[in-house]
Amino acid sequence: MILRALVLGCFLVGPAAALELSLPAAARLTAERNTGPDRYSAPAGIFRNGQVVTLEVEGDVHRAAWRLSQQGLTPLQLVRPLRRQLVDAGYEILLDCASQTCGGFDFRFATETLPGPNMYVNIRAYHFITAVRPSVAAPQEVLTILASTAANSAYLQIIRAGEVSDDEVVTDAPVPIAPAAQVENDLGNRLIQQGHAVLRDLEFATGASDLNDGSYASLQTLAEVLEARPELRIALVGHTDSVGGLDGNIALSQRRAQSVRRRMIDSYGIDGARMEAEGMGYLAPIASNLEETGREENRRVEVIVLGE
Repeated sequence: MILRALVLGCFLVGPAAALELSLPAAARLTAERNTGPDRYSAPAGIFRNGQVVTLEVEGDVHRAAWRLSQQGLTPLQLVRPLRRQLVDAGYEILLDCASQTCGGFDFRFATETLPGPNMYVNIRAYHFITAVRPSVAAPQEVLTILASTAANSAYLQIIRAGEVSDDEVVTDAPVPIAPAAQVENDLGNRLIQQGHAVLRDLEFATGASDLNDGSYASLQTLAEVLEARPELRIALVGHTDSVGGLDGNIALSQRRAQSVRRRMIDSYGIDGARMEAEGMGYLAPIASNLEETGREENRRVEVIVLGE
C-alpha cells in the first residue's frame, strides 16, 4: 500500500530551520548518492498482511551510509540520540520499530538499502525510524534512519527525500559509490521475489575454479537470506562463455559453483545439505558471446531458489 505525500497536508507549518545531525565521532562515511528529481518509498508502518505501507515522496533524494568499528553497540544506542535531535528539530515520528517488531527479514527486504559492503543489515539487530518534517508546500521532507549492529561494527543509513533543506550531518569526507550500484537491484529482494539472482561481485582467476580470497557482499547477503529462512534450499549454478569445448566448460563452471558452496559453508556456517552446486558451461548465456562485454557477463555464478 502507498500513501501519497499529500496526505500529510494537515501538518503544514512555516519553513523549518536546517537540521544538523550529530553522529558518533568514530562514524566513517562509506556511501553517498544524491539524485533528483527522484522518488523514495519511505516505510510508514511495519510489515503486516504481506506488505509494508509506504509513504511515496517525490523530490530530491539524499542517501548516505556510515560505518563504526566498535564492539558491543546496540541499534537503539545509535538511534536514540538521532531520534531526539529529529524531535527537537520539529520532525514528526511516523515509524519507530526494532528488527522483530518491524517484521524481521520481510521488512528489511521490502525497504530500500544501500548495497554492501557500504551498508550491512543484521536481520536480528536493526532499528528503523521514519520521520516527517512538515512544510508549507508539498512534498514535505521525509527522513529515514536504519541502524544495525554486528559483533565488531555498526552501520547507519540516512535517507532524506522531498523538499530537502540544507541539513548537515557531521562526518568525514564522502566516499561515493559507483553509479551502477543501484539500491533497486538488492540481491536478497530479487532472490525471494524472482527466484534467482546473479552473484555479480565474485572473482575467479582466469581459467581457475577457486574463488579468490576476500569478502563478497553478495555472499554476505545470501547468508542473511538463508539464516532468516532456515528451510530455504538453493542451487548454485556456474556459467561460462563459449570459448573452449562444452565438456571442459561444464566441468569448470561446476567447480566454480562448488567453490562458492564451500565458501558459504566455511565462512558463514550454512548447512551444505541446503545447497546444490551445478555447472551449465556455455548453455545458458545472458548476453552475446560475439563481444567481450557479453562474454564477461556470461561468466558468472547464479543462485536459484529450489524450495522451502
